[in-house]
Amino acid sequence: MCYGQHRSFSRDENLTPSQALRSAIENTVVVEDLRSRLAETEARLERARAREAELSRRLEEMKRFVSVMEILEAFLKRRFSEQQQHVSRLLSPVPTKN
Repeated sequence: MCYGQHRSFSRDENLTPSQALRSAIENTVVVEDLRSRLAETEARLERARAREAELSRRLEEMKRFVSVMEILEAFLKRRFSEQQQHVSRLLSPVPTKN
């Protein structure tokens, strides 16, 4: 909403009592509207911060998971290589002595 009814102080002094009352009521309505909008904005900001905190927590959890998976992958590669070498040794012909 746009509140384009800005009046100078000297002009407000020349208002009739009913105009002054109407102006005061309008000002009160504007202030209440702004307070309401501010409260809504603060609530949205709080929800956004909570969402950001949750996403940050989940990101850190995923990073830990990836780190564990990388460690596991390295371990399994090493074990696979060791097993390949072991099988190669078992299947290689044994040199015979003559």
